[in-house]
Amino acid sequence: MPITDDEGLDRLLDADTIAVIGCSTTPGKAAHDVPAYLQQHGYHVIPVNPFADEVLGETAYDELAEVEADVDLVNVFRPSGEVPEVLGAVRERHAERGDAGAAWLQLGISHDEAAAEAEADGIEVVQDRCMKVEHGRLRG
Repeated sequence: MPITDDEGLDRLLDADTIAVIGCSTTPGKAAHDVPAYLQQHGYHVIPVNPFADEVLGETAYDELAEVEADVDLVNVFRPSGEVPEVLGAVRERHAERGDAGAAWLQLGISHDEAAAEAEADGIEVVQDRCMKVEHGRLRG
């Protein structure tokens, strides 16, 4: 079952390094402003965007598998229809490297079947919640 309780959400907010899949270069878009907020609150944000070289002053990677640093949590800004592929990449990374133990699907993004498969592989999943909103509510 995806995490919905405050205790579980707060525990995931203990992450240090967050890979943001779909991180945008466009200020004003949630996929830019939420990672910027997280960065301003001390998180190491690693953008994953195949159409950018740099976002928020950080090197952008084409895909999660290319990220060299250990990743605590993967924050997802991609349409729900892409979630099986995205969580598949998280599952592969988790199996190969032992990191990326949590995935946070932003507000409006969910896929129950893909989330269940990720959870079966030991990955904690949050669906349809904004990480910025929850951080502000629980830690603000």
